Amino acid sequence: MRPIKLPIFIFLFSVLSILQVHAQVCKGSLGDPVINQDFGSGNGPGAPLGTLVTSYNYTADSCPNDGSYSIGSRTSGCFSGSWHTITKDHTGNANGYMMIINASNNPGQFFQQLTPVGALCQNTTYEFSAWILNLILPSSCNGQSSRPNITFIIETPDGVVLPTSDPNTGDILPTNLPDQWIQKRTFFTTPPGVTQVVLKMINNAPGGCGNDLLLDDITFRACGPVVQAGFAGSTSVTTQNVCEKQPAVFDISATPEEGYTSAAFQWQRNFNDGKGWVDTVGATEKSLHIVFPNSQVGDYMYRMGVAESSNISSLNCRVYSNPVTITVSKYPVVPAIPPTEVCEGETLTLTATGGVLYSWTGPNLPATSQNQLVIRNVTAANAGKYQVTVTSAQGCETIRFADVTVKPKPVITVSQTATICRSASTVITANAPGAASYSWAPATGLSDANVASPIASPDATTVYTVTVTGANGCSNTEQVTVKVVDRPTADAGKDKKIFQGQSVKLDGSSTGEVLSYSWSPTDYLDDPNSATPTASPMEDITYTLTVTSLNNCFTAQDEVFVRVYKKVVIPNTFSPNNDGTNDIWNIEALETYAQSTIKIFNKNGQQVYASTGYAKPWNGTLNGKLLPGGTYYYVIDLKNDSPLLSGWVLLVR
Repeated sequence: MRPIKLPIFIFLFSVLSILQVHAQVCKGSLGDPVINQDFGSGNGPGAPLGTLVTSYNYTADSCPNDGSYSIGSRTSGCFSGSWHTITKDHTGNANGYMMIINASNNPGQFFQQLTPVGALCQNTTYEFSAWILNLILPSSCNGQSSRPNITFIIETPDGVVLPTSDPNTGDILPTNLPDQWIQKRTFFTTPPGVTQVVLKMINNAPGGCGNDLLLDDITFRACGPVVQAGFAGSTSVTTQNVCEKQPAVFDISATPEEGYTSAAFQWQRNFNDGKGWVDTVGATEKSLHIVFPNSQVGDYMYRMGVAESSNISSLNCRVYSNPVTITVSKYPVVPAIPPTEVCEGETLTLTATGGVLYSWTGPNLPATSQNQLVIRNVTAANAGKYQVTVTSAQGCETIRFADVTVKPKPVITVSQTATICRSASTVITANAPGAASYSWAPATGLSDANVASPIASPDATTVYTVTVTGANGCSNTEQVTVKVVDRPTADAGKDKKIFQGQSVKLDGSSTGEVLSYSWSPTDYLDDPNSATPTASPMEDITYTLTVTSLNNCFTAQDEVFVRVYKKVVIPNTFSPNNDGTNDIWNIEALETYAQSTIKIFNKNGQQVYASTGYAKPWNGTLNGKLLPGGTYYYVIDLKNDSPLLSGWVLLVR
């Protein structure tokens, strides 16, 4: 067919503009595609369409020239990169064909298709749609490429043009995005007695630089009022779940909006078994009652078809509701949980898998939702049967059981803490009825670490831990302490000095673990069993401190000397007149201080007497001459770190 000349095109476009006002627009539901021209598929170029479909020249080349077309599955490297590289058709099939069109320099009709006889229903609104892709890259033709602009014309076989809505696509703009398919559609209504139409496509733009396009998936679908379906009378509930082999009953209803003079209904089902949508016999009401006596795994879909009552038997006349789905799901596959034995005091762990939710119950166990059940420090009360309910994402539940045995651990009796002297030994003992083995740690100092009663000879205090394993494989531990007493040390403290009549505290001390202290002799001590007694000796004395360690293991001794100075008595008057009474200055006990020094001065500060020691008391003379009576002054240094003694004495003549 030759392209329509421009004057005829202008006339047709004017007619379409007038008829468009009367065209019906579909705002409701659509039926299944009545006709779907997808140009087929295959390897290599497709066959030509024939001269009744297009007047363009056919070429097997995937890059046709102006006024030509090809049927192919891809475009690659066309016209020095002016076209997009397309590697698959609109549906994404790498071997799917599409019509590749290089527009003629003269605008006009480039495609025509006559629907099969009886393919459409009379008095029915249809959607016509096609998918179109602008092949031109935006940078081609210096950015001034011609753009595809398509007008759809629907005619009766005898040439009557039917009113359509939006018959013109407008400019289909170039884009940098590959595979930028655009769906264009128009709506028309078949008159009474018309069940076949002619589709024509007119390209309103010239070819040359631009206006090259792809065409694919041309479809006709019946259009009618909105039909919404749902479960239990609610259009918002469109899915339901059923577990495998679980009996189930559902009620589905659909409510079509007004749009038919005399509407009729037919429910369909699609069980994904390769048969597609199939009419359900006798299901011609607005609601459908479904019974699953023994549900098998799969998706079960239902929808309601609506048409005029005179057309309801034809699949090409119906519109359909949204599908509602009943999904029959498998029960979660949960591996069996083997019987578990655990020793008393250990951690019990039970694990379930295969679901998204878990619920455990068992002896003395609060409900828990973790897939892994963990009980620490188990007791006999935790033994018994456990149950886990595993729920899948679809709400199906599988129950598994696990038997748990809690084995008792050995009951151990051990010897009490032992105290031994260093280098000595003792026997430590553990006893557990039914014990299979004993193991002591550390092994240091033991005669045998793997017997119930080893001999212990540690060098220092040691805590021994015994691990007893019973015949059932469970273990328990206890501890025994062996205390080792080492040699003590004794320190009687520094030597002491006191004057006769005074007291002093002895500074005894020790290291190690001491049982007792004792001093000897005990003379003049307030508490001879104290480490720091108070001593009040009258004469010089040496005390010995004896320290006895724990367990009477060892003793240690040390001495301290207490120097007792005599009390010095200084008279303040003497009369050296040879009458035999008080003729010398007799200082009592001064002679016991052999290193002491004595100095006497007159009132003028002249020294009149000096002596080391006081073996010969002063008789009131100086160099054999009598000194006059009067007051004299003295200074006495006892040379024992005590303060100087000083004062006056009266010499009487």
